[in-house]
Amino acid sequence: MSTTLDVFNHNIPVESSFGYSQAIKSDDLVHVSGQLSFSEEGEFLHAGDTVAQLKQTYAWMDKVLAHYGATRNQIVSQVLYVVNLRENFEATAQANVNYFGDHRPVSTILGVPDLGFPDQVIEISFIIDMKLPA
Repeated sequence: MSTTLDVFNHNIPVESSFGYSQAIKSDDLVHVSGQLSFSEEGEFLHAGDTVAQLKQTYAWMDKVLAHYGATRNQIVSQVLYVVNLRENFEATAQANVNYFGDHRPVSTILGVPDLGFPDQVIEISFIIDMKLPA
């Protein structure tokens, strides 16, 4: 039995310079790399602004979902990496509830000392199950 991989990228410079893909679909699961606050050109946006970074991060998540024809209701698991978790917990929790509505994927939230870009506050990786109803 052979598995075909469907690889997705945003086509931003960091994908090549770091050597990774944004998402890979294998069978019915899509594994998505940490999404964060990038512009269309790949520039990091909203340094130090948690709310703005969350908004932009969710916009990138939506682009991944759209590529695979999936919806937020098909996200089964997510990991949120948050700098200064105590300070940023409420904004992160509110943005998460707003993004998912009544859907509740399993979630892990980790407080981390630092992320890849200066003043980056949030990064979210997730898994999509394509067998679930959209």
